[in-house]
Amino acid sequence: MSGRVALVHAPAFLTCALPAEHPMNPRRLHLTIDLLEDLRLFSPSEVLAPRPATLDELRLVHGQGYLDLVRRSSKAGRPVDGADLFGLGSEDNPVYPGLHETASLIVGGAVAAAEQIMAGELDHAFHPAGGLHHAHRSRASGFCVYNDAAVAIAVLENRFEARVAYVDLDAHHGDGVQFAFYDDPDVLTVSFHETGRFLFPGSGEVLERGVNDGYGYAVNVPLEPFTDDESFLEVFHQVVPPLLRAFRPEFLVTQHGCDGHHLDVMSDLAFTTRAYAEATALLHTLAHELCGGRWLALGGGGYDAWRVVPRVWALQWAALADRPQPPDALLPVSWRERWQSEAPCPLPEQLWDRPADAPFPARRPAIAEKNRLTAHAAIAGSFLNR
Repeated sequence: MSGRVALVHAPAFLTCALPAEHPMNPRRLHLTIDLLEDLRLFSPSEVLAPRPATLDELRLVHGQGYLDLVRRSSKAGRPVDGADLFGLGSEDNPVYPGLHETASLIVGGAVAAAEQIMAGELDHAFHPAGGLHHAHRSRASGFCVYNDAAVAIAVLENRFEARVAYVDLDAHHGDGVQFAFYDDPDVLTVSFHETGRFLFPGSGEVLERGVNDGYGYAVNVPLEPFTDDESFLEVFHQVVPPLLRAFRPEFLVTQHGCDGHHLDVMSDLAFTTRAYAEATALLHTLAHELCGGRWLALGGGGYDAWRVVPRVWALQWAALADRPQPPDALLPVSWRERWQSEAPCPLPEQLWDRPADAPFPARRPAIAEKNRLTAHAAIAGSFLNR
């Protein structure tokens, strides 16, 4: 079931001029690529070099006025007049020289991977720099300027007439992708995230189900704070397989933000590496069962760059590439020694979290029951019951 796989990557992803303190600093990508190399989990021949997205491709999702503003701000290296009205120039979405070029290269990486998969040259691709799911038609949001997931889906739908299922694992609601296809019955969006009652962007409740012909094709499973592996995996199995099997997608796009890990300070979820690896393995199975293997996996959130992101994305790449890693796998000494002097904390020794690392909040049974009810409501309001 392994098939032909590619890792989308370019040196430019590691050199963009984001401030060092920004949560999306490219150091997390550098750490991940470095770990994959030291683990010998991929070879240079599996790297897919991205190309910039064209303006026509970006216009499938973003407005022309917004694109013009981003390009002018990028050229100036600062927000131009009116940029703040479009979400640009804030601490979350700073403007820096080359912003448009970097953002369009990330989008182009997703599109190029989708094209090669549709051409039969690849089965799966992982694009860790992608997954920027908060960008809207004419607004930057949540560290996202251009929405690579939405543009790739639009290309798949418009150029290849493909039915696309999108599954989002980020701790934050995949709002930009959802609303890009909110009235579209040929794109199914499914998002698992911490409830917007407590977490940015404040959307993603069960009653957000789409409009017009797209009603029932937006599915949200807002999780309670402190949700652990067991509860997440239970509702993931409850929701994803029946929805995807009924929808019968021709292409699967997934977003693998890992900010729901219990060490990540940007959410209140309590996952370990197990949740991410098992969910990815199930998505791998469904991609082959339903889509002929056609699967594009994207990165996303994840803000503990030292202890979480490299390990989770290494395990997800291993699942995607069908190169499973044993539960007792150690992180390479070479990787730990190379990075420990820069790390603000001790680096972990193991690739997987140990069972003893998992937090067990006292309210776990009540949380699990509420998540079950939420998942049931999500399915009840989906296209399955139109």
